[in-house]
Amino acid sequence: MTQTRCGWCGDDPLYRQYHDEEWGVPTYDDATLFEFLLLEGAQAGLSWITILRKREHYRAAFDQFDPHKIARYRPRKIESLLQNPGIVRNRLKVESAVTNARAYLEVLQRHDRFSDYIWQFVNGEPRQNHWRSLRQVPATTPESDAMSKSLKQAGFKFVGSTICYAYMQSMGMVNDHIVTCFRHRECQNAA
Repeated sequence: MTQTRCGWCGDDPLYRQYHDEEWGVPTYDDATLFEFLLLEGAQAGLSWITILRKREHYRAAFDQFDPHKIARYRPRKIESLLQNPGIVRNRLKVESAVTNARAYLEVLQRHDRFSDYIWQFVNGEPRQNHWRSLRQVPATTPESDAMSKSLKQAGFKFVGSTICYAYMQSMGMVNDHIVTCFRHRECQNAA
């Protein structure tokens, strides 16, 4: 029996695995939340499958997304990263990873956990949407606008409202699986 999925994941096995196992699952783990914040920023202007294909390279290049190590990167390390064909070699995006690691650590000075900070934009509860088609799914919401504004004020880069909404979708802060997708109910039950 064929399972119905959200149309955006197509037939690519990696995309399907991401859709079936990760996308839309409520995530409260700070390490995962930080990793995806950096990956979403790297994705800006590109397709998500491009980043998924480079994900393991990103993990290796960025010290397994350890914010303490990334925050200490200096120009020599940045230049080295810009030579790495396994990642998106865009100077602004690479530099933003360092900036975002520093901002992340500053947020942790004011909050016990990053998840407490980031989940506040949905009052700590995943939003359960009931879209019937992908055309109904918004690119931004008032919540992603508020998250973007707060992250920018905290010093983060590459955190516009559209990126923030994609982040909210991937981290399960919103359940944007269409209702006919087999994952819609599973993610709803995981909340």
